[in-house]
Amino acid sequence: MAARLGRVNTVRLTLLALALFIVGTNAFVIAGLLPKIGEGLGVGPGTVGYAISVYAAVVAVASPVVSVACGRMPQQRVMAAGLVLIAIGTFLAAAADTFAVFTAGRVVAAFGGAALVPTAIAAAPVLVAAAVRGRAIAFVGMGFTLAMAIGSPIGTALADIGGWRLPLALLAGLAAVLAPVLLLVVRDVPLGDGVRLRDRVAVMRNRHIVFATAASLLMMLAFNMVYIFSAVITHDATGGDSSKTAVLLLVYGMAGIAGNVLGGRLTDRIGSRRTLQGVLTVQCAAFLTLIPAHHSVVATAAVFACSGLAGTAASVAIQYRLAVIDARYAGVALAWYSTAMYIGISIAPLIGAAALPYGFAVLLAAAAGSILIALLASELGHFREPREIRNGSAAPGELPPTELGCSPARVR
Repeated sequence: MAARLGRVNTVRLTLLALALFIVGTNAFVIAGLLPKIGEGLGVGPGTVGYAISVYAAVVAVASPVVSVACGRMPQQRVMAAGLVLIAIGTFLAAAADTFAVFTAGRVVAAFGGAALVPTAIAAAPVLVAAAVRGRAIAFVGMGFTLAMAIGSPIGTALADIGGWRLPLALLAGLAAVLAPVLLLVVRDVPLGDGVRLRDRVAVMRNRHIVFATAASLLMMLAFNMVYIFSAVITHDATGGDSSKTAVLLLVYGMAGIAGNVLGGRLTDRIGSRRTLQGVLTVQCAAFLTLIPAHHSVVATAAVFACSGLAGTAASVAIQYRLAVIDARYAGVALAWYSTAMYIGISIAPLIGAAALPYGFAVLLAAAAGSILIALLASELGHFREPREIRNGSAAPGELPPTELGCSPARVR
């Protein structure tokens, strides 16, 4: 992949992936630190859990607003500023002595994530040649996958050694160091589109973007319903042994790394539509298979591997699709993807908690149902559009925006 992307692009994409690794670890690690943070701040773990929803909700709401506010700034400055906010907010949370201060720090970091995530994802495909844009998106998206597979477990382990403040302080320091490096190295990113807020909202009148965004939300909802409640789902297989659960989650995350690579290659080769059809079908089947197979550690590991592989491959494909529906507004569409992603993260605990009293099988069935609806939404979004986009084979910039009828004045 490095040869196809080129050495300079590989370095730049690596920095973007590292930035998303910081954001992802900052989000995922809190779940593993809940009891320790609660003890340190004098509140229950459930109360600390609200900080996860607050963080996700702020990113969801702020992403399109920040994109408007920074619409004409050089995009490397937007990303560097996002990293600075993440550093400040995460350090504030690490130093907090009350839950209110901790939450305030998380909110500041969330605004940083809102500036960084959609900008980094949108920058990936425009830094490389058209033939490898799917792989570029996958390369950068690997940051999130590595955060889940490696960042969160390492952060939890560091908390056992030096307390819950240590991993947060290290993340803050890493963000502070990366900000100037990214500003200096990641260049040649086009200026923001300068689209006004009402026009960004108008973009969502394009039903192709709406359906793709809805599919994104449903995919993230399903993933987090299973991931967040994985200890409960796998209890019969692990006997409640946290080390076995950790191994299963590691399998999940490592398969996700492979899924990033697979998703990028499949999308570049066969298009986003057929990639989504295949991997979402696999993920749905994996969730349903776990219901009768939940007693076996080996079977559970195999199902987790299939789900992790398919889930991250689908994420790459749906981001690529949003980038090609209308080349002019790829950044806007990917900002809405970020919003949808974090809405899915914020509501997954609520829906999962509502389903869990009826048994983990109901939760898994709900996750599978969410994937099926996501697949339906993806397919509905392909009706009556140019063949190149319908097949998911066009690259950003290949089609004139007018062919899609998607303009600020009149968005279909």
